[in-house]
Parts: sequence; C-alpha cells; structure tokens
Amino acid sequence: MAELIDNAADTQAASVAEQEANSKEPMIRIEGLHKSFGDHEVLRGIDLSVMPGQVVTIIGSSGSGKSTLLRCLNLLETPDAGHVWFHGKDLVAERVGVNQLREKIGMVFQSFNLFNNMNVLDNCTLAPVTLKKMGKDEAERVAMEHLEEVGLTEFAKADVRRLSGGQKQRVAIARALCMRPDLMLFDEPTSALDPEIVGEVLEVMHQLARDGMTMVVVTHEMTFAREVSDEVVFMDKGIIAEQGSPEQLFSNPQHPRTREFLARYLKDE
Repeated sequence: MAELIDNAADTQAASVAEQEANSKEPMIRIEGLHKSFGDHEVLRGIDLSVMPGQVVTIIGSSGSGKSTLLRCLNLLETPDAGHVWFHGKDLVAERVGVNQLREKIGMVFQSFNLFNNMNVLDNCTLAPVTLKKMGKDEAERVAMEHLEEVGLTEFAKADVRRLSGGQKQRVAIARALCMRPDLMLFDEPTSALDPEIVGEVLEVMHQLARDGMTMVVVTHEMTFAREVSDEVVFMDKGIIAEQGSPEQLFSNPQHPRTREFLARYLKDE
C-alpha cells in the first residue's frame, strides 16, 4: 500500500512538473516583424519564440537580415510592423524606455564597443552605476565576479586599448553580464577576431549556455551552432527559411537554400 502511495505521489509530481514545463511562456516572442531601410525590405514577416534557458542561433548569408533582427529585439532598430513580446510585454506597442529594456537584455557586438577612455573595470561598472543606480562598491564587486567568469580578473585596471581582440570581447561579455540580464544577444561576436583567439570567446559562451543563460546568437561559427544550440534558425532574404534542432538542420536540411548554405560545412565534416 505504501508503495502504491509513493508511486502515485511520484506520478503526481511528474505530472505537475510536466504541466509546469508545458505552461512555460516564451521569454521573447516575435510575430510578423518587418523592417525596411528606404526601399529595401530587410525583414519580411519574422515569427520566432525563445524559451527561458534556450540557446537559439541564427545563421545565414550576409545580408539575410540576421543582425537587423537581433537589433530589433532591444530596439536598437525600431520595427516597422509586428510585435516583440519580452516577458509578456509588447515592446513595440508600449514603447518601453530603452534604458529599462537594456537592464534586462544584454548585447555583445562584433566590434566590442568598449569605451577606450576607461579601464576594464570602469567599462564594466558604468552601466550598473548610472542605469541601475548601484553603489560603486557593489558594482565593482559584481564586475570582478564576471571578470573572473571570463578569466580577466588580472586585467581589471588595464587600458582596454592594450587588450587583444579576444580579451576585448570577453570584457564586453562581462560588461553585459554586470547588468544581470535575463537575455543575452550576440551579434557575430567572433567575426572581428583572429582565428587563433576565437576559441577563448566561444568557450565563455559555452559556459554561459551550460549555466542556463537564455541566448540569441547570430554567428558564422557552425560548430558552435551545432554543438551548443537548442534551436537553429536559418534566414534567407529577410525570412526564416528553416528552423529546427541542430540535429535536424545539420543532418537533414529540408530547404534548398539551407542545403546550399551548409554545403561547405557539411563537406568539411
């Protein structure tokens, strides 16, 4: 009898867990997103959802709209039409304050975008102090934690101009993490790096994924997309041509353009 009760309790617990998983809402949901620059329509009706803890990578040829899509998620670009819900709020409709939004969405650019007139630590503490009104001592403590996370504690007082490209990008990641974001956006974070130092940045991103950070990554690093992603999105000419698990997309791409794009990578495999 006790065994039956235990089994029933286990079944009920599993059922509750399953219901919780099924009822989990997307952290970010995009519907019908359009964006044009002059007469050039860059995004032509994008629909995409990202669940909490997911790593979604966006791949595709240059000019396919990947970076524009990413920049629309934190309103660096204002969509012409459509909706972007973040934690259930329609960012486009409600015109949420940019500073408030960026407290929850971190972004890492391909060109680092560090302040060259500040040292590493000051780059990391500026936003928490000015936007979150965090005390300087607390901001420095948080910054040192994240610099340790990216392996750069000994460079805290360093002039950012003297850092390597890989070190600058790791500082940029630490800086974004100092705002304690719910979502991290990466816009081709390794494209400006020499091949021999790409790995040090990708390893930091691997660790963020292992730690459960929700991430949307625009990248040309196909191995990263295949090994780290929960979902891979292939964009072509402003639309999502195909999306699915890494196994589905890389092992059995359905769309002709996906197969064409991945042909070189799959051949090297």
